[in-house]
Amino acid sequence: MPREAEDKDEMECGQNDCGAETETDIDIEDAEGPDALLRTEREKYTRLYAEYENFRRRSQKERENLISQARAEVIAKLLPVYDNLARALETPCSDEAFLRGVELTAAQTDEIFKALGVEEIPAVGEKFDPERHNAVSSVTTDEAPSGAVTAEFQKGFTLNGKVIRHAVVQVNS
Repeated sequence: MPREAEDKDEMECGQNDCGAETETDIDIEDAEGPDALLRTEREKYTRLYAEYENFRRRSQKERENLISQARAEVIAKLLPVYDNLARALETPCSDEAFLRGVELTAAQTDEIFKALGVEEIPAVGEKFDPERHNAVSSVTTDEAPSGAVTAEFQKGFTLNGKVIRHAVVQVNS
């Protein structure tokens, strides 16, 4: 029998090329009445709704992750400016108005970072934590316990608990 005739016979018996019945080929008369049809449609709707909810949750989570990642990148790029403000405050200055302006700018930067969820990583006196600290030197002293941070060369920061810059420190060995 030619292939075209076989295809026609398969379609007439309600099967696709794989031999499985397709959803659209099922006759309503084969169902057990309107209750079964309603139950079938309700199941389809429930599955479709569940798929949509999963898609919506996944999309929301991806959007939140993207926003969080972008925020972390912007803050990481602003941290050198923060460092420069801190250095400016440590430098002796005879111009009180200039010094007051730098202090206000630094305070405003601190407030913005706090509002965004940026926190400093505690360093000096803390136990060295490689997840939060980057040790660049070590020293041996009796003034601090072994493994404790003795000096901080650059402040570290977290954003909502995630490290965006490690604290650069010296550790007691």
